[in-house]
Amino acid sequence: MKKEGHPDYHFITVVMTDGTEYQTRSTFGSEGDRLVLDIDSKSHPAWTGGDGKMLDRGGRVSRFKDKFKGFM
Repeated sequence: MKKEGHPDYHFITVVMTDGTEYQTRSTFGSEGDRLVLDIDSKSHPAWTGGDGKMLDRGGRVSRFKDKFKGFM
């Protein structure tokens, strides 16, 4: 196999939204770089069970509710 066919795989530091850090191997950046996350499993509503609010853009949700109000 060609030597240049593999990406540079090295250690980086990942910084979570709460400030905790851990080291992992990645092709991101170069050896010793820091990847600071804006969102992670500790803050994203998909993992935290946050209150999902339905946004009504252009009346689409209300039109849907009106269309299927007697369905169930």
